[in-house]
Amino acid sequence: MQESVKKNLCKYKSLIGFLALCIIISIITPRFLTLANITNVLTQISVNAVIAVGMTFVILTGGIDLSVGSILAISGACAASIIKTSGNVFLAILAAVVVGAVVGLLNGILVSKGKVQAFIVTLASMTIFRGVTYVFTNGTPISGLGGTFGTIGNKKLGLLPVPVLITLIIVLIAYYVLSQTRFGRYLYALGGNEDSARLSGINTDRIKTIVYAVSGIAAAVSGVIVTSRIGSASPNAGSGFELDAIAAVVIGGTSLSGGEGSVIGTIIGALIIGVLNNGLNLMNVSPFYQSIVKGAVILIAVLIDKKSRK
Repeated sequence: MQESVKKNLCKYKSLIGFLALCIIISIITPRFLTLANITNVLTQISVNAVIAVGMTFVILTGGIDLSVGSILAISGACAASIIKTSGNVFLAILAAVVVGAVVGLLNGILVSKGKVQAFIVTLASMTIFRGVTYVFTNGTPISGLGGTFGTIGNKKLGLLPVPVLITLIIVLIAYYVLSQTRFGRYLYALGGNEDSARLSGINTDRIKTIVYAVSGIAAAVSGVIVTSRIGSASPNAGSGFELDAIAAVVIGGTSLSGGEGSVIGTIIGALIIGVLNNGLNLMNVSPFYQSIVKGAVILIAVLIDKKSRK
């Protein structure tokens, strides 16, 4: 009986932590549980959640993607440029997704075929495409994108904002792929033991390439949401977003060594970060202290995860 309780606590530790955090913040500040605030929190975390879903695919293979913030920026800039020149929203979204997929594929090919460490490849990619964004935009935001494009980031369908609905759709697709498809099983096998996966006939190089493309597409979708919400594409967009995405994945219980984790855990991790940021803002905590608290929470989550695995 006691062993069963311990297993359940370990399995649902992220969810328990999230619920405990919500209870504590709602006691300290009653404004937290208002419908307007909850809707605001869900909208704010949608960008990080989408990036984190793509990051989950990469980390499950034992990799890392530091380039997602730069992919977000260049994808958003491409979308904004097309909106300015043609006004075609569909073409703008398609171009952003294609750019994200291409950059992700380049990362994946360098990691899988070039046998370069993922950290080095995506660090270089992060720097290169941030520079490409500055060149493309001449270092200035692309603004005046019109009302139609703005509906993606600012309108609601019923009670739910459009960014939240986009996030839900992406989460459902990712959950299905990871839990119900052969590709998902191969991905977990690769993360668990790459040599064994290769010897059992799995094309590990192809899977590695695909997961980085998935991460790039997720970052591009987030780029469209951010650009639509703000109404302009800034060359600085997405700076530091890779850290929040990795934090969400880790807090959600996905192992950095790969082979263990879930997209549902990642979403809970993103919710924890979003609720923590929102709660600290409601309590008027200085942004400097907020960084300290967020870093401490990430560190504690990793330590708890390592202890539970032992």
